[in-house]
Amino acid sequence: MGINEEKAALRTRYRHERHERYVEHSFEFLADLKEIHSCHIVASYISYGDEPDTSELNKKIIESGKVLLLPRIIGENLEWVAWDGDQSTLQLKKKILEPTGNIYTGAPVEAVIVPALRIDRSGYRLGQGGGYYDRYLATTKAWSIGLIHPDEISSEDLPRQEWDIPLRAAATPDLVVRF
Repeated sequence: MGINEEKAALRTRYRHERHERYVEHSFEFLADLKEIHSCHIVASYISYGDEPDTSELNKKIIESGKVLLLPRIIGENLEWVAWDGDQSTLQLKKKILEPTGNIYTGAPVEAVIVPALRIDRSGYRLGQGGGYYDRYLATTKAWSIGLIHPDEISSEDLPRQEWDIPLRAAATPDLVVRF
C-alpha cells in the first residue's frame, strides 16, 4: 500500500471513530493562549460536522478586537477574508461555509488555527486530504495550532510526505501540546 492509500485508509478510520464518539466541546479558551492573545491577525476556520467546534473561539477572537480571517478555497489554494462574525456573509461551498468579500491584503497572519483528524507527537497532522493547509503553512511564518478531540493525538507517527508541514501545537478541549 502506498502512502496516499495509507492516508486515505486512516482518514476513513479516523472519521468513523470521530463520528462514533463525537461530543461537542468549546475551544474558546485558546483565545487566551499567549501565542494567540498577543496577535492582531488570526486565521481560523468555520468547523462543520464532527470537527471540533470553532464558533465560540472565533467569536471570542473577534470580540477581543483582533482581525479574524477565514479561508476560501480557490483552485488548489486558500485565500483569506476578514470576517466580523456576520453569518450572512458566509456561503456554503460543498460542506464548508466560506466567507464572501475581498481577499485580505493587510498585515501578515500571526497565528493560524488548523483543522485535523489526528496529530502525531511531532506535530504532523492528517487533514481531510486536499493539501490546502499544508500549501498555506509552507508560505507563512505564523504560529500554527491544530484542533482535535480528546484521544486524537497519535502515539505513532502519521504517514507523511515531503510537502506535509508540522504544526507548532495541538489542542484538545482540555490540553495544549506544543511541539
